[in-house]
Amino acid sequence: MKYPNHSARMVGLVVASIAIAIICVTLADSLKSITEHAETFIFNQSKKVPLVYIILPSVGITAIYFLRKYVFRGKPNKGIKEIYQCIDSRKNTLPAFKVPSHYLNGFLTVIFGGSTGIEVSTVVATAAVGTMGQRNISLVKHYKTELICAGVTAGIATIFASPIAGFFFAVEVIARKNINRTVLLSSACAALVSWASLARLNSERIVDFTVQSWNAHAIPYFIILSLASSFVAIYFTKTVIYLKKFFGNISNNFLRVNSGALLVGIAILFFPQLYGDSYHAINELLFDSHSQNLNLQLSIFLLALVFLKPLVAALTLGAGGDGGVFAPSIVAGAVLGILTAMLFNYLFDADLIILNFAIIGGVAVLSAAIDAPLTSIFLGCSIVNGGYVIFIPVAIGCFIAKYTAKYFCSYTVYSYKGK
Repeated sequence: MKYPNHSARMVGLVVASIAIAIICVTLADSLKSITEHAETFIFNQSKKVPLVYIILPSVGITAIYFLRKYVFRGKPNKGIKEIYQCIDSRKNTLPAFKVPSHYLNGFLTVIFGGSTGIEVSTVVATAAVGTMGQRNISLVKHYKTELICAGVTAGIATIFASPIAGFFFAVEVIARKNINRTVLLSSACAALVSWASLARLNSERIVDFTVQSWNAHAIPYFIILSLASSFVAIYFTKTVIYLKKFFGNISNNFLRVNSGALLVGIAILFFPQLYGDSYHAINELLFDSHSQNLNLQLSIFLLALVFLKPLVAALTLGAGGDGGVFAPSIVAGAVLGILTAMLFNYLFDADLIILNFAIIGGVAVLSAAIDAPLTSIFLGCSIVNGGYVIFIPVAIGCFIAKYTAKYFCSYTVYSYKGK
């Protein structure tokens, strides 16, 4: 049997990476679009009868339970950890059902108020597309990690309108110790496809404001925010791990699903900002911050959101919802940033730009939560217009938060192996 030479394999890898990226861009964009529209519609309709918030998460997570049991034959979803298992073992793969399973589960979780986002659902679904390509194209059978990274790059790039963030996420979080030239090549090809697609997709940024400038005198306050962000990330990590373990020990499926979902619903009733991915809350809070002065009531409200968003996200995941740490980290960190800037402006008349602190807080918590500062830096610069204006303080925040969190807690939700 004659094996293809190195040049032929490289050409095959490039072509396969481009093809997978095109599929994954389409997949991620469709999930993002239908989820945003459905989430906004249900959320706005529910405002008319707020008590509906209590039952909505139960509707979504119960639907996921029945889908998993009867359509996907009881096969569990383990999030990004199943990608690691696939990469670390030659025999392991991500079966094709992972694409519709995570697509539907992520959609149902978020539109009915489950307090996570579709990012991790997108990551696993696009990784599964990559393994399907690897299994079915003989020329690239030895490039499983590479094609997984190509799919994931395209997925994250599309969700956040940032090809470079998608590239670094694939390298930092997915490939990890398996980084080599072919992984970089496949991820770069996918990033280029994503970049070419973004003009056509016309994706909106998560934060609907524009960064104008930043001031050097704010650096000490950025550092304080970054340190605080690292502890929010640690709190989130430990809460997710504890509650997943707690709910996993509940043998009664009805009780497990509905107890967690009802707690989520009750939290949303009192804090509608927690509904779904909560990105809408960042814009609302930033808009209100221009007309509000900090007082005790507002301080308690913002602080409650900082701690409730990770908690309610962990309850969502523990009850059986699909999602991960992206949206909760960004939202909790952004609210922490808003609170920090408003507090120092009130106490010291520091003249801090609240928008800048919201962005830095959001990505600093994310950097610490997923141990990926480069991903977080470029993501932070992409989720707001003019984001690269604050590249330096964003980088400071992401690295300080990451290394501080790592000093006090050696694992993340992704790397935790259990005890």
